[in-house]
Amino acid sequence: MNQPTPQFAHYPSLRDRVVLVTGGATGIGESIVTHFARQGSRVAFLDIDDEPAHALVHSLTVEGCPTPEYIHCDLTDVSASKSAVDSVLANHATIDVLVNNAANDQRHSIDEVTPDYFDQSIAVNLRPQFFMIQSVLPAMRKAGRGSIINMSSISWIIPTTGATLYVAAKAAIVGLTRTVAHEAGPHGIRVNAVLPGAIVTERQKRLWYTSEYKAEILSSQALKRDILPEDVARLVLFLAADDSSAITSQSYITDGGWV
Repeated sequence: MNQPTPQFAHYPSLRDRVVLVTGGATGIGESIVTHFARQGSRVAFLDIDDEPAHALVHSLTVEGCPTPEYIHCDLTDVSASKSAVDSVLANHATIDVLVNNAANDQRHSIDEVTPDYFDQSIAVNLRPQFFMIQSVLPAMRKAGRGSIINMSSISWIIPTTGATLYVAAKAAIVGLTRTVAHEAGPHGIRVNAVLPGAIVTERQKRLWYTSEYKAEILSSQALKRDILPEDVARLVLFLAADDSSAITSQSYITDGGWV
């Protein structure tokens, strides 16, 4: 029997919304940028990987989407990230949606972590989420609305081993999400977290996604299929759209039923 072609949602409320995505050049971030652009959103994204970023802008423009704005930005530099937010605000006057996606899941053992490595990991995986939120809140308060979506991970629920600082940061993001949701809620701003499982990105395939690892993942998942970046992106769209206007301070898992 032929399987029906999937039909995915279009959200009228996302047309012309200003969306800022961190780590948007590759992987899950690339899919998020692509999905928002196809909704007619005005997307800006931050990254340090120039070549795939420019390629993404070109491909979406050729496709007929509103041309995304790429800003080269090292998110470990707080002043640079604030300047990037100011640039988006100068071009668009507001930011309706922030997707805090950038992260680095580099493997490491507890024994090899130095104070410098600890600070470096937190500077990539946790600190930017806070300071990006801090930077966009004034514009969102002024508008009386906004959706902030923080990317966490199921890694702290399983828990994953061999990446202690990454796992700790991803757990902290859930706490950050819940407290900011209650602080920002009176201004009409919603804050939610998305927790992906083992998402098959090009980076995962290049570094870790062996046949043995895939078999281990599928044995843990209820759904016996790869979970892809677009599976995450479609959830992010919903949390950004007006369809989820009563949803805040929540964490949503996209992992095929691993946890």
